[in-house]
Amino acid sequence: MNIFDLTEKHIAVTGASSGFGHHFAGVLSAAGAKVSLGARRKEKVLNRVAELNASGFEAIGMQLDIRDPSSIDDFLESAEATYGPVDVIINNAGVESGAKTFLTIEEEDWDYVLDTNLKGAWMVSKKYSERLIKSGHPQGNIINISSITDTRTIKGQFPYAVSKGALTRMTEIMALEAARYKIRVNALAPGYILTEVSRLLFESENAPEFRKGIPMRRFGEFSDLDGALLLLASDASSYMTGSVIVIDGGHICSSL
Repeated sequence: MNIFDLTEKHIAVTGASSGFGHHFAGVLSAAGAKVSLGARRKEKVLNRVAELNASGFEAIGMQLDIRDPSSIDDFLESAEATYGPVDVIINNAGVESGAKTFLTIEEEDWDYVLDTNLKGAWMVSKKYSERLIKSGHPQGNIINISSITDTRTIKGQFPYAVSKGALTRMTEIMALEAARYKIRVNALAPGYILTEVSRLLFESENAPEFRKGIPMRRFGEFSDLDGALLLLASDASSYMTGSVIVIDGGHICSSL
């Protein structure tokens, strides 16, 4: 028996047009899940859906702005209308503010990052959970995508690090409060993963020195997240809630 099998599970992913969400959609589909993908960039998310459908997987996509409550409602309704109740929802949508300190950031940028990374994840989780509870047969699974910046950070990651620290704490509190409804809440906390955004840093002249701070002496790849993702999304983690799984090559326990 493959306890990581996702056959017949319906999984919704926010921020699925690129980066982690784009990759997660493929991993989950390959494991048997039906996926509903949402992102602000509608054309990109529909392109990802077309790729998955061409490979024989079941996927739908729609425009989603997690800062807009009505957009979240429309996303969840469309997902349920297509594949039935959502078994797992992955709060992956997130933004960065660039190299900003608490002194150099403007209020508009602060609100943009916190409203997306924290408030948006809470609103999606709240609306998802309310739908499950209203159904009379609640049983759900929420996976938040946090970051190792929830624990350790460097200058210039404010307010991104603030939002991820709060998201990790929110994961723990939500797990406590949602358990009575059989809704599990866990999080993934990736370290420095090679993405389109991080490529400039990882391929710069400072990269070798930066890499030395990682005990495994390499940056992460998308595929390094697959095992933990499948664990949390599947029944293999049925007795896990309030957990934050760190995937960082040992970065957060490196020498100061």
